[in-house]
Amino acid sequence: MVRNLRKVAIIGYGHSKFGKRTDVNFFELGWESIKEAINTAGISQEDIDFVALSNFGLWSSEPSPAASILEYAGLTPKEVIRVETACSSGSAAVKTAYMAVASGSADIALAIGIEKMHESGTSDVVELLGRIGSYFWEFENFGPTFVGYYALYANQYMHKYGAKEEDLAKIAVKNHYYGFYNPKAQFRKKITIEDVMSSPYIAWPLKLYDCSPITDGSAALILASEEVARKLTDSPVWIKAIEGATATANLAKRDNYISIPSAVIAARKAYKKAGIDPEKPYKHIDVAEVHDCFTIAEIMAYEDLGFAKRGEGFKLAREEQTYIGGLIPVNLSGGLKSKGHPIAATGVSMMVELTKQLLQKVESARQAPINNGTALAHNVGGTGHYVFVTILSLSK
Repeated sequence: MVRNLRKVAIIGYGHSKFGKRTDVNFFELGWESIKEAINTAGISQEDIDFVALSNFGLWSSEPSPAASILEYAGLTPKEVIRVETACSSGSAAVKTAYMAVASGSADIALAIGIEKMHESGTSDVVELLGRIGSYFWEFENFGPTFVGYYALYANQYMHKYGAKEEDLAKIAVKNHYYGFYNPKAQFRKKITIEDVMSSPYIAWPLKLYDCSPITDGSAALILASEEVARKLTDSPVWIKAIEGATATANLAKRDNYISIPSAVIAARKAYKKAGIDPEKPYKHIDVAEVHDCFTIAEIMAYEDLGFAKRGEGFKLAREEQTYIGGLIPVNLSGGLKSKGHPIAATGVSMMVELTKQLLQKVESARQAPINNGTALAHNVGGTGHYVFVTILSLSK
């Protein structure tokens, strides 16, 4: 166990508009969130000691974007590390920046995630995402797409527990409802169960409206040591835990397709570190952002995180218990489904949203009641190849 780490706080946050961003180039898109993060932190580029940048980037024009982003943002010659853990790359960047500050290597660090996915065509993006799985065994031999992978989960879950397609649709309806009120979201449109059910199948039982979109976007956080944070802000948001785990890349080696085992492990580790009861975590957590790349993924997250018993996550959706006023509000940003999913920016985006939720700085229609001062982010890479669970808190 690593001991004697410094406490780390979020002191600044920034978020670009998500969507098809043909109005800006790659570097301008990154600067949108970096500039906002610097401004909310009340610092300058010179104050930053270290940068962690997440970018999956196979679809964009810059194969090694870190130095170019820093140059554009006036951050050279700062030290930078680029990280990648598929769709959880954003959380990996935050953990890298967190460790730089916690270890004493830096006093102030920037974590940024960025993707310009629309620089490639849809078919290319779908293929590249499919390659995130076990390439030589699964992709080369069977050619699954990512919606195909999650359709496997949905099929077994529905068969085992009796969930219906309408239960999956409930997730999409909720997330679009809250995304409507998020000015940074890609899809600001409320939808109905009928809209979801009448949309075309992509991989049965998942339909178009069960799937997150291709997205351009960036998000950024400024982290600081306790000593520095106390000097710069009266309202730090503390990172109580940021814990990860991995699962087999080859799905044939998984025990089942109703759970993501790495999510269960990462959650248990985070709960232990943050002092949260793993049997009833919803009693401690005010609001959560979970990885709803597909609607079935959000339902499985409810169970993997302990918000519901195994096989009962779909009931939370059916009973609308993850709206504001329910058992635990989930994905009030609109989630990946409505807000958008720029792969390597998503994890950072989740923590920007939760920081603003804890500080009560989001739009009133999607502001969760903050009673415990605690929030959770659940960020999955691939089909659980990588998972990070992060606990944020108003108290250190």
